[in-house]
Amino acid sequence: MKTLVTGGGGFLGRYLVEQLLARGDEVRVFARGDYPQLTTCGAEVVRGDLRDTAAVRLACRDIETVYHAAAVPGVWGSREFYFSTNVVGTRNILNGCCDAGVARLIYTSSPSVVFDGSDHVDGDESLPYPDRWLCHYPWSKAIAEQEVLAAHRSDGLRTVSLRPHLIWGPRDNHLIPQLLQRASRGQLRRVGDGSNVVSVSYVENAAAAHLSADAALRSQANVGGRAYFINEPEAVNLWDWINEILQRAGMSPVSGRISAPAAFRVGAVLETVWRGLRLRGEPRMTRFVALQLSRSHSYSIAAASRDLGYRPAISTAEGMQRMQADLDRWGARD
Repeated sequence: MKTLVTGGGGFLGRYLVEQLLARGDEVRVFARGDYPQLTTCGAEVVRGDLRDTAAVRLACRDIETVYHAAAVPGVWGSREFYFSTNVVGTRNILNGCCDAGVARLIYTSSPSVVFDGSDHVDGDESLPYPDRWLCHYPWSKAIAEQEVLAAHRSDGLRTVSLRPHLIWGPRDNHLIPQLLQRASRGQLRRVGDGSNVVSVSYVENAAAAHLSADAALRSQANVGGRAYFINEPEAVNLWDWINEILQRAGMSPVSGRISAPAAFRVGAVLETVWRGLRLRGEPRMTRFVALQLSRSHSYSIAAASRDLGYRPAISTAEGMQRMQADLDRWGARD
Protein backbone atom coordinates (compact mmCIF):
# COMPACT_ATOMS: atom_id res chain seq x y z
CA MET A 1 0.00 0.00 0.00
CA LYS A 2 1.19 3.53 -0.76
CA THR A 3 0.70 5.78 2.23
CA LEU A 4 1.42 9.40 3.13
CA VAL A 5 2.15 10.51 6.69
CA THR A 6 2.10 14.23 7.42
CA GLY A 7 4.27 15.11 10.38
CA GLY A 8 6.10 11.81 10.03
CA GLY A 9 9.17 13.22 11.75
CA GLY A 10 7.24 14.03 14.91
CA PHE A 11 6.78 11.93 18.03
CA LEU A 12 3.64 10.01 17.00
CA GLY A 13 4.41 10.31 13.30
CA ARG A 14 7.73 8.51 13.51
CA TYR A 15 6.17 5.50 15.25
CA LEU A 16 3.41 5.50 12.66
CA VAL A 17 5.94 5.51 9.82
CA GLU A 18 7.88 2.66 11.41
CA GLN A 19 4.75 0.52 11.85
CA LEU A 20 3.67 1.15 8.26
CA LEU A 21 7.10 0.21 6.95
CA ALA A 22 7.11 -2.90 9.13
CA ARG A 23 3.91 -4.12 7.51
CA GLY A 24 5.35 -3.53 4.05
CA ASP A 25 3.83 -0.21 2.98
CA GLU A 26 5.53 2.25 0.67
CA VAL A 27 5.64 5.32 2.91
CA ARG A 28 5.98 8.95 1.93
CA VAL A 29 6.54 11.51 4.70
CA PHE A 30 5.50 15.13 4.30
CA ALA A 31 7.25 17.37 6.81
CA ARG A 32 8.89 20.76 7.13
CA GLY A 33 12.24 19.32 8.17
CA ASP A 34 14.65 16.73 6.83
CA TYR A 35 14.68 13.38 8.62
CA PRO A 36 17.55 11.18 7.39
CA GLN A 37 16.67 8.48 9.93
CA LEU A 38 13.35 7.96 8.15
CA THR A 39 15.06 7.81 4.77
CA THR A 40 17.44 5.21 6.17
CA CYS A 41 14.45 3.16 7.33
CA GLY A 42 13.05 3.18 3.79
CA ALA A 43 10.59 6.08 3.75
CA GLU A 44 10.48 8.79 1.10
CA VAL A 45 10.75 12.20 2.77
CA VAL A 46 9.23 15.20 1.02
CA ARG A 47 9.84 18.60 2.56
CA GLY A 48 7.03 21.10 2.52
CA ASP A 49 4.56 23.17 4.48
CA LEU A 50 0.90 22.26 4.97
CA ARG A 51 0.00 25.83 4.07
CA ASP A 52 1.53 25.36 0.60
CA THR A 53 -1.36 24.13 -1.55
CA ALA A 54 0.79 23.03 -4.48
CA ALA A 55 3.25 21.12 -2.26
CA VAL A 56 0.43 19.27 -0.50
CA ARG A 57 -1.21 18.38 -3.81
CA LEU A 58 2.05 16.88 -5.08
CA ALA A 59 2.58 14.93 -1.87
CA CYS A 60 -0.86 13.29 -2.24
CA ARG A 61 -0.21 11.95 -5.75
CA ASP A 62 -0.32 8.15 -6.15
CA ILE A 63 -1.31 7.70 -2.50
CA GLU A 64 -4.00 5.32 -1.23
CA THR A 65 -4.18 6.33 2.44
CA VAL A 66 -3.20 9.62 4.09
CA TYR A 67 -2.43 9.77 7.82
CA HIS A 68 -2.68 13.44 8.73
CA ALA A 69 -0.76 13.69 12.00
CA ALA A 70 0.91 17.08 11.50
CA ALA A 71 -0.33 20.00 13.56
CA VAL A 72 0.78 22.98 15.60
CA PRO A 73 0.34 21.94 19.27
CA GLY A 74 0.50 24.01 22.43
CA VAL A 75 -1.53 26.33 24.59
CA TRP A 76 -0.14 29.72 23.62
CA GLY A 77 0.23 31.70 20.41
CA SER A 78 -1.81 33.77 18.01
CA ARG A 79 -5.15 32.68 16.64
CA GLU A 80 -3.85 33.00 13.08
CA PHE A 81 -0.79 30.87 13.87
CA TYR A 82 -2.96 27.90 14.85
CA PHE A 83 -5.62 28.50 12.20
CA SER A 84 -3.20 28.70 9.28
CA THR A 85 -1.66 25.27 9.90
CA ASN A 86 -4.30 23.28 11.74
CA VAL A 87 -7.30 24.45 9.73
CA VAL A 88 -6.02 25.77 6.39
CA GLY A 89 -3.39 23.02 6.29
CA THR A 90 -6.06 20.37 6.82
CA ARG A 91 -8.21 21.93 4.10
CA ASN A 92 -5.22 21.65 1.77
CA ILE A 93 -4.90 17.97 2.69
CA LEU A 94 -8.60 17.39 1.99
CA ASN A 95 -8.32 19.11 -1.39
CA GLY A 96 -5.12 17.24 -2.19
CA CYS A 97 -6.80 13.93 -1.36
CA CYS A 98 -9.78 14.70 -3.58
CA ASP A 99 -7.62 15.90 -6.48
CA ALA A 100 -5.39 12.81 -6.30
CA GLY A 101 -8.19 10.29 -5.76
CA VAL A 102 -6.93 9.23 -2.33
CA ALA A 103 -9.19 6.53 -0.92
CA ARG A 104 -8.83 7.09 2.84
CA LEU A 105 -7.85 9.84 5.28
CA ILE A 106 -7.12 9.18 8.96
CA TYR A 107 -6.99 12.44 10.89
CA THR A 108 -5.15 12.76 14.22
CA SER A 109 -7.31 14.91 16.45
CA SER A 110 -7.38 15.40 20.24
CA PRO A 111 -9.88 14.95 23.09
CA SER A 112 -9.33 18.63 23.83
CA VAL A 113 -11.76 19.37 21.00
CA VAL A 114 -14.59 18.49 23.40
CA PHE A 115 -13.02 19.69 26.67
CA ASP A 116 -15.31 22.33 28.15
CA GLY A 117 -13.57 22.78 31.49
CA SER A 118 -15.80 20.38 33.40
CA ASP A 119 -14.92 16.89 34.60
CA HIS A 120 -15.12 14.19 31.94
CA VAL A 121 -15.07 10.70 33.45
CA ASP A 122 -15.31 7.80 31.01
CA GLY A 123 -16.67 10.20 28.40
CA ASP A 124 -17.74 8.93 25.02
CA GLU A 125 -18.15 10.27 21.49
CA SER A 126 -21.55 11.82 22.29
CA LEU A 127 -19.73 14.70 24.06
CA PRO A 128 -20.45 17.92 22.12
CA TYR A 129 -17.99 20.56 21.00
CA PRO A 130 -17.97 23.40 23.56
CA ASP A 131 -19.33 26.87 22.88
CA ARG A 132 -16.18 28.69 24.06
CA TRP A 133 -12.47 28.01 24.01
CA LEU A 134 -9.68 29.00 26.38
CA CYS A 135 -6.89 28.50 23.85
CA HIS A 136 -6.54 28.30 20.09
CA TYR A 137 -5.21 24.77 19.72
CA PRO A 138 -8.43 22.85 20.58
CA TRP A 139 -10.49 25.44 18.73
CA SER A 140 -8.49 24.98 15.54
CA LYS A 141 -8.41 21.19 15.88
CA ALA A 142 -12.19 21.09 16.35
CA ILE A 143 -12.77 23.06 13.17
CA ALA A 144 -10.43 20.80 11.24
CA GLU A 145 -11.97 17.62 12.68
CA GLN A 146 -15.47 18.68 11.74
CA GLU A 147 -14.40 19.45 8.18
CA VAL A 148 -12.59 16.12 7.87
CA LEU A 149 -15.65 14.21 9.05
CA ALA A 150 -17.99 16.22 6.82
CA ALA A 151 -15.79 15.35 3.81
CA HIS A 152 -16.45 11.60 4.20
CA ARG A 153 -18.05 9.93 1.17
CA SER A 154 -18.71 6.21 1.14
CA ASP A 155 -18.13 6.20 -2.63
CA GLY A 156 -15.15 8.57 -2.54
CA LEU A 157 -12.77 9.77 0.13
CA ARG A 158 -13.42 7.88 3.36
CA THR A 159 -12.44 9.74 6.50
CA VAL A 160 -12.15 9.05 10.22
CA SER A 161 -10.81 11.06 13.15
CA LEU A 162 -8.84 9.65 16.07
CA ARG A 163 -8.48 11.40 19.42
CA PRO A 164 -5.45 10.00 21.28
CA HIS A 165 -5.08 11.51 24.74
CA LEU A 166 -1.77 12.53 26.38
CA ILE A 167 0.54 10.58 24.09
CA TRP A 168 3.70 9.50 25.93
CA GLY A 169 6.56 7.04 25.65
CA PRO A 170 10.17 6.70 24.45
CA ARG A 171 11.47 9.48 22.18
CA ASP A 172 8.88 11.94 23.50
CA ASN A 173 10.08 15.41 22.53
CA HIS A 174 7.46 17.46 24.36
CA LEU A 175 5.27 16.22 27.22
CA ILE A 176 7.64 14.25 29.47
CA PRO A 177 10.81 16.32 28.86
CA GLN A 178 8.86 19.51 29.64
CA LEU A 179 7.44 17.91 32.79
CA LEU A 180 10.91 16.94 34.02
CA GLN A 181 12.36 20.32 33.14
CA ARG A 182 9.73 22.13 35.19
CA ALA A 183 10.23 19.74 38.09
CA SER A 184 13.98 20.34 38.04
CA ARG A 185 13.35 24.08 38.26
CA GLY A 186 10.91 23.74 41.14
CA GLN A 187 8.04 24.95 38.96
CA LEU A 188 5.63 22.04 39.45
CA ARG A 189 2.65 22.44 41.76
CA ARG A 190 -0.26 20.09 42.24
CA VAL A 191 -3.34 21.90 41.01
CA GLY A 192 -6.56 21.05 42.82
CA ASP A 193 -7.18 18.29 45.36
CA GLY A 194 -5.18 15.67 43.44
CA SER A 195 -8.11 13.31 42.85
CA ASN A 196 -8.51 13.93 39.12
CA VAL A 197 -8.11 11.01 36.72
CA VAL A 198 -6.99 11.19 33.10
CA SER A 199 -6.65 8.88 30.12
CA VAL A 200 -3.20 8.40 28.63
CA SER A 201 -2.07 6.96 25.29
CA TYR A 202 1.16 5.01 25.03
CA VAL A 203 2.66 6.09 21.71
CA GLU A 204 2.98 2.66 20.07
CA ASN A 205 -0.66 1.91 20.90
CA ALA A 206 -1.74 5.26 19.48
CA ALA A 207 0.17 4.60 16.25
CA ALA A 208 -1.33 1.11 15.93
CA ALA A 209 -4.81 2.61 16.29
CA HIS A 210 -4.22 4.54 13.07
CA LEU A 211 -3.48 1.32 11.18
CA SER A 212 -6.60 -0.25 12.69
CA ALA A 213 -8.65 2.72 11.51
CA ASP A 214 -7.34 2.33 7.96
CA ALA A 215 -8.28 -1.36 7.97
CA ALA A 216 -11.74 -0.53 9.28
CA LEU A 217 -12.30 2.10 6.59
CA ARG A 218 -11.39 -0.46 3.93
CA SER A 219 -13.76 -3.12 5.25
CA GLN A 220 -16.63 -1.19 6.81
CA ALA A 221 -18.72 1.75 5.70
CA ASN A 222 -20.15 2.60 9.12
CA VAL A 223 -16.90 3.92 10.64
CA GLY A 224 -16.47 6.67 8.05
CA GLY A 225 -17.27 10.21 9.10
CA ARG A 226 -16.88 9.40 12.79
CA ALA A 227 -14.48 10.34 15.60
CA TYR A 228 -13.04 7.91 18.15
CA PHE A 229 -11.27 8.32 21.48
CA ILE A 230 -7.97 6.45 21.64
CA ASN A 231 -6.23 5.74 24.95
CA GLU A 232 -5.48 2.98 27.43
CA PRO A 233 -8.55 1.15 28.84
CA GLU A 234 -7.94 2.30 32.42
CA ALA A 235 -7.51 5.91 33.45
CA VAL A 236 -4.75 6.94 35.84
CA ASN A 237 -4.67 9.42 38.69
CA LEU A 238 -2.86 12.33 37.06
CA TRP A 239 -0.65 13.21 40.02
CA ASP A 240 0.22 9.62 40.89
CA TRP A 241 1.22 9.12 37.25
CA ILE A 242 3.34 12.29 37.26
CA ASN A 243 5.00 11.31 40.53
CA GLU A 244 5.83 7.84 39.19
CA ILE A 245 7.54 9.44 36.19
CA LEU A 246 9.49 11.78 38.47
CA GLN A 247 10.50 8.91 40.76
CA ARG A 248 11.67 6.82 37.82
CA ALA A 249 13.73 9.78 36.64
CA GLY A 250 15.37 10.03 40.07
CA MET A 251 13.53 13.19 41.03
CA SER A 252 11.41 14.16 44.04
CA PRO A 253 7.60 13.95 43.86
CA VAL A 254 5.46 17.07 43.50
CA SER A 255 5.14 18.68 46.92
CA GLY A 256 3.76 22.16 46.29
CA ARG A 257 0.03 22.72 45.97
CA ILE A 258 -2.32 25.37 44.64
CA SER A 259 -6.09 25.33 44.60
CA ALA A 260 -7.87 25.02 41.27
CA PRO A 261 -9.59 28.44 41.55
CA ALA A 262 -6.31 30.12 42.49
CA ALA A 263 -4.49 28.52 39.54
CA PHE A 264 -7.26 29.65 37.20
CA ARG A 265 -6.98 33.23 38.49
CA VAL A 266 -3.19 33.17 38.15
CA GLY A 267 -3.56 31.88 34.60
CA ALA A 268 -5.96 34.70 33.71
CA VAL A 269 -3.57 37.33 35.12
CA LEU A 270 -0.53 35.90 33.34
CA GLU A 271 -2.38 35.69 30.04
CA THR A 272 -3.30 39.37 30.36
CA VAL A 273 0.29 40.35 31.18
CA TRP A 274 1.75 38.29 28.33
CA ARG A 275 -0.66 39.77 25.81
CA GLY A 276 -0.38 43.32 27.09
CA LEU A 277 3.42 43.36 27.18
CA ARG A 278 3.82 41.02 24.19
CA LEU A 279 6.24 38.86 26.13
CA ARG A 280 8.11 36.03 24.46
CA GLY A 281 7.50 32.40 25.30
CA GLU A 282 4.38 31.29 27.09
CA PRO A 283 3.03 31.91 30.60
CA ARG A 284 3.85 29.33 33.27
CA MET A 285 0.11 29.00 33.87
CA THR A 286 -2.95 29.63 31.72
CA ARG A 287 -6.64 29.13 32.37
CA PHE A 288 -6.71 26.13 30.02
CA VAL A 289 -3.71 24.49 31.72
CA ALA A 290 -5.21 25.12 35.17
CA LEU A 291 -8.36 23.26 34.16
CA GLN A 292 -6.45 20.45 32.47
CA LEU A 293 -4.36 19.90 35.61
CA SER A 294 -7.25 20.03 38.08
CA ARG A 295 -10.14 18.36 36.23
CA SER A 296 -10.70 14.76 35.25
CA HIS A 297 -10.61 13.97 31.55
CA SER A 298 -10.89 10.25 30.90
CA TYR A 299 -12.56 8.61 27.92
CA SER A 300 -14.09 5.30 26.95
CA ILE A 301 -12.56 3.32 24.09
CA ALA A 302 -15.62 1.09 23.73
CA ALA A 303 -16.48 2.55 20.32
CA ALA A 304 -12.92 2.23 19.03
CA SER A 305 -12.73 -1.34 20.28
CA ARG A 306 -16.05 -2.24 18.68
CA ASP A 307 -15.68 -0.45 15.34
CA LEU A 308 -11.93 -0.32 14.76
CA GLY A 309 -10.83 -3.43 16.60
CA TYR A 310 -8.58 -1.26 18.74
CA ARG A 311 -6.80 -3.37 21.35
CA PRO A 312 -3.91 -1.64 23.16
CA ALA A 313 -1.08 -4.17 23.08
CA ILE A 314 1.22 -2.42 25.57
CA SER A 315 0.06 -1.74 29.12
CA THR A 316 0.86 1.44 31.02
CA ALA A 317 3.21 -0.53 33.28
CA GLU A 318 5.10 -2.00 30.34
CA GLY A 319 5.20 1.40 28.67
CA MET A 320 6.90 2.81 31.76
CA GLN A 321 9.52 0.08 31.53
CA ARG A 322 10.13 0.81 27.85
CA MET A 323 10.54 4.51 28.65
CA GLN A 324 12.94 3.94 31.55
CA ALA A 325 16.13 4.44 29.54
CA ASP A 326 14.84 7.79 28.32
CA LEU A 327 13.81 8.76 31.85
CA ASP A 328 17.31 7.94 33.09
CA ARG A 329 18.80 10.19 30.41
CA TRP A 330 16.27 13.01 30.80
CA GLY A 331 16.52 12.92 34.59
CA ALA A 332 20.30 13.07 34.53
CA ARG A 333 20.19 16.01 32.12
CA ASP A 334 17.67 17.98 34.16
